[in-house]
Amino acid sequence: MKVIKTIALCAVSALLLASCGGNKAPKLAGISQSEIDSASVAIGVYFGDMLKASSLENLNLSKVMSAMKKELAGDTTLPIKSVDAGMVIQKYVMKCQDAMLVLKTEEEKKFFAENKKNKGVQETESGLQYQIIEAGSDVKATAQDTVEVNYKGALLNGKVFDSSYERGESTTFPLNAVIPGWSEGLQLVGEGGKIKLWIPFNLAYGNRAMGPNLPACSTLVFDVELISVKKAAVEAEEAK
Repeated sequence: MKVIKTIALCAVSALLLASCGGNKAPKLAGISQSEIDSASVAIGVYFGDMLKASSLENLNLSKVMSAMKKELAGDTTLPIKSVDAGMVIQKYVMKCQDAMLVLKTEEEKKFFAENKKNKGVQETESGLQYQIIEAGSDVKATAQDTVEVNYKGALLNGKVFDSSYERGESTTFPLNAVIPGWSEGLQLVGEGGKIKLWIPFNLAYGNRAMGPNLPACSTLVFDVELISVKKAAVEAEEAK
């Protein structure tokens, strides 16, 4: 339903902008044509990002624009009425999500089968694959501990979606508050060590899109430096 609401919001915004700039639209004081054009481009960028994140890149955009213009003009010949549009979109999104899940599962299975052949790559029972770059000390985290890390997260195509290195600062969090792939993976390397993780999407965000840079069913690749481990027992004692 979140996807449906986002699509509806984009459509309404686009229609509003079209109203501002269309021939029949009233001239609004203080709004220039350049402002209308900029907002129109922004809506297009936002709408495009949303479609990519929702695995809806295969829409017929010419029909999208045609239907929007006809709806704006009050054309009553459209085959789908506005009252039924939400249901049509919802059914289509659900079908696309199911198809994408099958496609991504097969792609991921092939990738992991090949990746584990590489030197140093190991696989756990959960399906997580990892490679110890530097072993670190004998101090290892448990799921109850808090860790300080530097990391870079990327998709299989190499596109980086998050990086503490780029932000210029490490991050700290309890291991039981992150995705399962992280929680499991960070327990496999010692404090001061470095590890590379290949996280299947069922151990990450599943079939949920996490914004335009992290589509649904994304296999994640992380390079992580485990800076320090703060044991849960120590934290409890300090809190007294």
